[in-house]
Amino acid sequence: MRNFHLPGRSPVFASNAMCATSNPLACKVALSILEAGGNAVDAAIAGAVLLGLCEPQMTGIGGDCFVLLKPKNSEEIVGLNGSGKSPKSLTSQKLTSKGLTVMPTDTADAVTIPGAIDAFCRLSEDYGNMGMAETLRPAIYYAEAGVPVGNRTGFDWGKSEQNLQGVAKEFYLLNGQAPKPGQLFKAPKQAEILRKVSKDGRKAFYEGEIAEDMVNSLSQLGGSHTLDDFSATKCEYTNPISGFYKDIELVEHPPNGHGATAILMNNILKSFDISSMDPFGSQRVHIEAEAAKLAYDARNRFLADTNYVTRLEHMLSNDTANSLAKLINPNKAINSPSSISEQVHKDTIYLTVVDKDHMAVSLIYSIFQSFGSGIASDKYGVLFQNRGSGFNLTEGHPNEVGGNKRPMHTIIPGMIKQNGKVIMPFGVMGGAYQPNGHSRFVSNFIDYEMDPQTAIDGPRSFSDRGDMKIEKGYANNIYSELEDLGHKVSIPVEPIGGAQAILIDHKNGVLQGGSDPRKDGCALGY
Repeated sequence: MRNFHLPGRSPVFASNAMCATSNPLACKVALSILEAGGNAVDAAIAGAVLLGLCEPQMTGIGGDCFVLLKPKNSEEIVGLNGSGKSPKSLTSQKLTSKGLTVMPTDTADAVTIPGAIDAFCRLSEDYGNMGMAETLRPAIYYAEAGVPVGNRTGFDWGKSEQNLQGVAKEFYLLNGQAPKPGQLFKAPKQAEILRKVSKDGRKAFYEGEIAEDMVNSLSQLGGSHTLDDFSATKCEYTNPISGFYKDIELVEHPPNGHGATAILMNNILKSFDISSMDPFGSQRVHIEAEAAKLAYDARNRFLADTNYVTRLEHMLSNDTANSLAKLINPNKAINSPSSISEQVHKDTIYLTVVDKDHMAVSLIYSIFQSFGSGIASDKYGVLFQNRGSGFNLTEGHPNEVGGNKRPMHTIIPGMIKQNGKVIMPFGVMGGAYQPNGHSRFVSNFIDYEMDPQTAIDGPRSFSDRGDMKIEKGYANNIYSELEDLGHKVSIPVEPIGGAQAILIDHKNGVLQGGSDPRKDGCALGY
């Protein structure tokens, strides 16, 4: 139990249904859908699409999503890959012939086909109660009426407004400037898109005038995207992967996401007595950072589009983890085996919903970097993701850029099972940090028996590309102790990631929600 003398949040309890998101308005909309008879899928879609208006620098209909779903009356978890592919004609040779040595982030070549709308339509048809017309109704209303900009969103918007290019500035700035907290942001052209989708389904987005607007806009900027690329976009159901940490099972989405990295991290950490360490002490930070360096190195070597991955079993093997754990020196930091991330990616939304039937949705939805590619379509203002920058240009690498291929993705939804039952959908935002964040959250929950809110609240650290980022929540002595171990320490300008979680207490029949104070959101239930 938290110290009530200190600032903080208590976990939210409810016996019927619950949602946790990074924006209160989206959370309330999701809860209203549940109260009106919708299920967790309906509520999650409604909340997610609205978050594209509440936090457009983080996510939107020009992006991708991944979903883990526990259906009603089942403990099996279904995965849905809602990430789009590269244009069919894109090749590594085309980009290297331009003199590129790494993937661009702000050109049409970085834009992969948006997969989220297709995934939402499929999910609604296969598992929803209401249908897309009802599910999209709140977002259509708020796109026209406007949503008030939150404090954290306003901070991020202002810091990244320079990423917007051309016509995107007209759609995502107010009078040429980032909106301030409390100002209303409207997106009437998105309301038009959502009305068409609510009436005609995915075809309204991937065929016809909306698709033509997107293709023509990208073509004018040198993109190789075609109408066929858009119409062929199709999400795919997947078989989740998992690994045990003590008595719980961490379930992750398979590649092209990098959830396998979190499983490998936990497998490495099993070689150490984490629960005996101060949860916010330098020893734990150090061991976790060393495990992350090794796990992310494996990620960079092996993970890609699932059709190109050949070493996944090796990466998930306890034998692999045990061998890597032996490389960790408790008293000295090792140099990173490889760069954890070529670029810095911190912009994602995550939400989770559990309904009265314990259908649980873990959904993550993103346009990658802040404002994605910075490119918007001319007529409708669809802001394109830059997921193509997740590829590399290394010849023969499984994640080498190629046509009709999914890049390695940083966004990963999570679920936790115990004794064969799903007990917690959860997710951690923060781009490259996410596997480290999953591992930290699981350890907080299991090693230190923290409730979901406390597990989210605790200070975070992340060793990225030789830079040990330490949040201000740590005691002052931690910084010098880590430097003595050989880490180069810095305090990040912004907090590390964000998180949402809902614990399903099967014994008491109660849901327990947590929402990250690093964001604007909350958990709500009824």
